[in-house]
Amino acid sequence: MSDLWLLAGLAASAFLSATLLPGNSELALGALLYSHPLLLWPALLVATLANSVGSMTSLWLGRRVPPKPLPARAAAWFGRFGPAALLLSWAPFVGDILPLAAGWLRLPFWSCALWITVGKAGRYVLLAWGMQHFIR
Repeated sequence: MSDLWLLAGLAASAFLSATLLPGNSELALGALLYSHPLLLWPALLVATLANSVGSMTSLWLGRRVPPKPLPARAAAWFGRFGPAALLLSWAPFVGDILPLAAGWLRLPFWSCALWITVGKAGRYVLLAWGMQHFIR
């Protein structure tokens, strides 16, 4: 299979995994790196960008919802951490909700995009590092 098709499949998995749709980009990245270890850097770049764009899509969708107050606890949490809270947008379950909430709160888009991308990149780099050191 062509490397471009493998990376396109990874991009689709990573994008969908960042939305409320089910997906598992970690498995897709792990399988790709296991079978094609020379694609390490292109795979990390593709997975990070596609997963980040998926979360930014959720952020954008959150901005389409008419503003309403969030529950007090969630509003306090975003008030305390601001866009940096999106560093956790990689986390299972809550990671899909955080960009939606940030969009709903109208947090600055580019600050949010930066924190989302840093969090996603960190997760994929740790996954790749773990595969390089513990599987081989």
